Amino acid sequence: MLQLTSIQMRTAALVAIALLAGCGKKEEKEVEAPAPVQVGPVEQATVHKIVEADGVLFAKDQANVMPKITAPVQKFLVNRGDHVKAGQLLAVLENRDLRANAAASKGQFDQAEANLRSTTGVTVPEAIVKAQTDVQSAQQQADAAKKLLDSRRNLFQQGALARRLVDEAEVQYAAAQAALATAQEHLRTQQSVGNQEQVRSAQAQVEAARGTYQSAEAQVGYSEVRSPMSGVIADRPLFPGDVASTGQPLFVVMDISRIVARANVPQVEAAAVKIGQPAVIKLADKQTEVPGKVVVVSPATDPASTTVQVWVEAANAGEVLKPGASVRVGITAATIPDATVVPATAIVPGEEGGNAVMTVSGTNTAHLKKVELGVREGDKVQILSGVSPGDQVITVGALGLEDKAKVRVVQPGEKDEDEKDSKDEKDDKKGDDKK
Repeated sequence: MLQLTSIQMRTAALVAIALLAGCGKKEEKEVEAPAPVQVGPVEQATVHKIVEADGVLFAKDQANVMPKITAPVQKFLVNRGDHVKAGQLLAVLENRDLRANAAASKGQFDQAEANLRSTTGVTVPEAIVKAQTDVQSAQQQADAAKKLLDSRRNLFQQGALARRLVDEAEVQYAAAQAALATAQEHLRTQQSVGNQEQVRSAQAQVEAARGTYQSAEAQVGYSEVRSPMSGVIADRPLFPGDVASTGQPLFVVMDISRIVARANVPQVEAAAVKIGQPAVIKLADKQTEVPGKVVVVSPATDPASTTVQVWVEAANAGEVLKPGASVRVGITAATIPDATVVPATAIVPGEEGGNAVMTVSGTNTAHLKKVELGVREGDKVQILSGVSPGDQVITVGALGLEDKAKVRVVQPGEKDEDEKDSKDEKDDKKGDDKK
């Protein structure tokens, strides 16, 4: 074995001591190195309480156009996706039999009107004239019988005429008076009751004929299916020649110029939602947002889901929003000005299960502070208690950091010294390898 000289042993000892000293310093440096963190200020800002819920889009107005008669479809004038106006003709049903029935009813109506004109202009006046003539004739006969009776009474008083002839004259006069009374009553009846009843009867026939004719015309009109509103044809299930039934929609017309999102809001959050509050409808792509407002808040809670249905209405420019699509609704239920807020990344778990933030003092020491949270909007969280505006809170690097630990504040994008040293060592190693 080789024998080491005293100088060699002394040199080896010094090298070992130097290595041990270097390792101790490196371990001490690793233990005492402050953790790099990023900080942000506690600010005062306006935040909004946003109530969010999933919803489904519906048209603002919709009409199921059902035919009022059952008949084959003669022709369609529109197709699915076409825009229509209120009152526009959409389809025509077979109606030849209905038109023939309407023509027959029109003839009966014209006949009834002619009968009314004849009754009021000819029949009734003729009856009255005849009655008046009968009265005049009866009056003349009564006058003649009265003269005959008076003459015979004078002759009888003079003894020139037998009593029997006077009695006969009295009988004739009585009969003439009765005939006159009958004629006068008949005239009165014709002038009052008879005239009115005949006219009313003729008028009733006209009204009945008019009703039948109008009903027939309505049936013809029902064969022409028109749109009850302006909108777009969303569905047209039949084809020309198919039988349209009164119980089956022939068209579905939707007004999608404005759209309604029906969202089910949890009962706890629904208490803050009011009609008229601003809202936003977000499509599933999370890129399209349409502003709107709350128009309906259901007064009842769904017992199955314990949610309250809320309607948000919005303008649908360009018809981008389609009924039936799933959306996310965000309702601004409250606006809080001058709220104390911190970035959402500053919130860390507290020591007893609550929420906390890590603040940084002037000595670069981290302090764990319990906070009470309020409204959360995007990347901002309202702090009700625990910190004050102007405090610096750790936004990056707070997780796992102990209370009163030393920290080193770095700017976003700035690298840690250990990372720099490691990079330098790697660069040196690469240089040595190349040599």
